Amino acid sequence: MLETKAKFSRPDETYALLIKSHEGLIEAESHAMNARLILILMNHIGDHATIAEALALARNTVEKHA
Repeated sequence: MLETKAKFSRPDETYALLIKSHEGLIEAESHAMNARLILILMNHIGDHATIAEALALARNTVEKHA
């Protein structure tokens, strides 16, 4: 089951780290890095059902804000 409650131990620092990791990248490189990061984290999760639920939630959220 997908855990959606925030679990960050240092949320502001974590967000800043994400933003900093994109500094100096062109848009295509930034997109490629995001894709690679997603694949790394999906591999860490490993469970197909959890990943499918997360993808559906992300897609649903984007569609509602479009």
